[in-house]
Amino acid sequence: MKIFTLVLILLASALLIFNTTRLNFNDVFAGESMYALIGIAASFCAILILLIFRMSKEIEKRMND
Repeated sequence: MKIFTLVLILLASALLIFNTTRLNFNDVFAGESMYALIGIAASFCAILILLIFRMSKEIEKRMND
């Protein structure tokens, strides 16, 4: 499970970097930049959720030991 979450975090990070390159800093809230912002927010949320999941699994493991 640890490797699976790590792979998902890496994929979300790659999407975050890709969407950052798609931003048009002259007009951030128009056209494709808006889709890139949505992708950045979604990738950031996915990373946070996966990190919380990993932490909860570590806590669960400590409680069972």
